[in-house]
Amino acid sequence: MLIQTRTITVHPGNADKVVERFSQPGPLDGREGLIDRTIMVNKWNTEQEEIVVIIRWESEDAWKSWEKSPEHIQGHRDRRGETQPEYIIDTVVNMYEVKRHIQ
Repeated sequence: MLIQTRTITVHPGNADKVVERFSQPGPLDGREGLIDRTIMVNKWNTEQEEIVVIIRWESEDAWKSWEKSPEHIQGHRDRRGETQPEYIIDTVVNMYEVKRHIQ
């Protein structure tokens, strides 16, 4: 299993905008190899809010297939030249290979 996290830090009062964006239906939905998507918000810090989007894939190959797909590439082309909203402070993306999953 491969897990991608996207941690987005925003100015207070803006987390719902990011949650809405990542909750919209899109080409990722129903993608072969996609397990699920989780969107979490940490509002404990009064100076900023943090949104963590967790995307779980069956395998690294499933994720690579998505990354190379025409839908994914077109999505990036469509956003080329757009400026990031002013309420976003930072975005960090990480990839994790799951070595052990205990239920």
